[in-house]
Amino acid sequence: MLRAFVLGITQSLAEFLPISSSAHLILLPLFFGWEDQGLPMDVALHVGTLFSVLLYFRADVVALAKGAFEMMRGRLNTENARFSAKLIIAVLPILFVGFFAGDAVAENFRSPRLIAVVMILFGVFLYVADRFGSKRFAVSDLTFGKALLIGLAQVLAIVPGVSRSGVTISAARLLGVRREEAARFSMLLSVPTIGAAGGYGALQMILSSSAGESPDVILFGMLVSFAGGLGAVWFLMKWVKKASFALFAVYRILLGGLLFYLF
Repeated sequence: MLRAFVLGITQSLAEFLPISSSAHLILLPLFFGWEDQGLPMDVALHVGTLFSVLLYFRADVVALAKGAFEMMRGRLNTENARFSAKLIIAVLPILFVGFFAGDAVAENFRSPRLIAVVMILFGVFLYVADRFGSKRFAVSDLTFGKALLIGLAQVLAIVPGVSRSGVTISAARLLGVRREEAARFSMLLSVPTIGAAGGYGALQMILSSSAGESPDVILFGMLVSFAGGLGAVWFLMKWVKKASFALFAVYRILLGGLLFYLF
């Protein structure tokens, strides 16, 4: 149960804060000498974080669902339909690249020193983008081309240490999206991204009959991931109303330096 708790908290906090959940989940077993938690636990942790962002942004999720329905009816010029279209455009690159190259990257880019380099580089990128990006636009002001650029930036997050939320927020800030709006778009973009990752993991689990932790431990991990994810999203959205992303950039750089020292 203790390991499920630690994994659930780590997944949920690092998924939504710009510090890279994949890197932390790779590093935890190295620090504690744990074996891999197994595919069923990975899927459960993703499901927990997915439910947390769905609950927090439930009004936006309803608007996106309405927009998708309006698109299917051929009503493409409504605000909801345009919002949904932008999110679809932004998620397509990671779905394509993740399907064809995600497993290979995950298996070959796990070196602690490589993670250290990536943590530092994208920590600097996060700081620079947030410090010098303008604050002119809301999500509704994004063009389809800019939504695609944010989606292309998200592809980089298949490399452990980049951070899905960090790189999408950084890209949005460079494109002039206001800090709170950049975080909101990144969180909403996580819905189809995490959903696809969880669905793909579930399919792999079914096809391979993967063994893992007992059902009660997996359920506990999912509940911890849900609660932690809800707290992380709440904290981030409150934080960006009054402060910058500098704290997270500093954390990334310090962690990268620690990894160089330890490994």
